[in-house]
Amino acid sequence: SGIACGLTVHATIAIAGMAVMFERFPLLRNVLRWVAATYLLWLAYVLLREVFVSWRSGTVTRAHVPESGCAPFTRGLLCNLFNPKVALFLAAVCAPFLAGDHPAWWPVALWMVVVGEGFILWSLWVLLLQWHPLRSRYERAAAWIDGGFGIALAALAMRLISGA
Repeated sequence: SGIACGLTVHATIAIAGMAVMFERFPLLRNVLRWVAATYLLWLAYVLLREVFVSWRSGTVTRAHVPESGCAPFTRGLLCNLFNPKVALFLAAVCAPFLAGDHPAWWPVALWMVVVGEGFILWSLWVLLLQWHPLRSRYERAAAWIDGGFGIALAALAMRLISGA
């Protein structure tokens, strides 16, 4: 639920201002597009480097991450709040839905959909990962999932760079 609360903050920022700024200042949109593409390429590099190192060493699963002193809610909230790609992604996704003439309640309805969906999906994911068979399979496949995600991030960055 910490991640979903962070999503609430980012959705508020995106719907209240960033989408409007993208529409009014195309230069800002282009600068942020390049910054986002660079950041995504860096994330892809880090993920893929870790995957290749784990495959080379014969360790295909992810190492156990020790628990920190923070509660899971706080860790999820801080992880989401300090993740710049969430705000950029939401602003880019929400911008087309905010353009044009809409009733005054439209931005609030859009915010409710984003936040409601986030709470439902993140809560469902947390509940599913409590089920031991799924969690153990997920942990065994973590390197493959990270590798696929790294490739997807690199592809998204390339798409951003190409201007598509």
